[in-house]
Amino acid sequence: MESSFLLEDINEVVKSVLEAKPNKVILFNGEMGVGKTTFIKALCKELGVQEATSSPTFSLVNEYETSDGALIYHFDVYRLKNEAEAYDMGMDEYLYSNAWNFIEWAEKIPSLIPDRHSVIDLTKLPNGNRKLVLTNF
Repeated sequence: MESSFLLEDINEVVKSVLEAKPNKVILFNGEMGVGKTTFIKALCKELGVQEATSSPTFSLVNEYETSDGALIYHFDVYRLKNEAEAYDMGMDEYLYSNAWNFIEWAEKIPSLIPDRHSVIDLTKLPNGNRKLVLTNF
């Protein structure tokens, strides 16, 4: 799936992504400031999270619960020095929990990623729009 959108149209794109049936582990790729966290916030809202969401840059993981009791884990592993730190925090257990897992900077933990996952690549276009490419593995 591929889409080009303005940030103000993010909710429609989120719905399209969910209709495309991504795997529950989704890796988010893109430069700093492209809107990865903003997109994840919109995904959480669409999935039924009613509490405020924020970037887990300093906590590494934020846990949210949807209105129907499902769990969502949002990881930002940018600050990890190596994969051992991810294992130490039990990240592998989160990834195989059958909960939604949204991961920013997943290239830092390649051997932890389940075979069945999806990737969302976000790019900022010269006109200010964002380009999204969803790939399922």
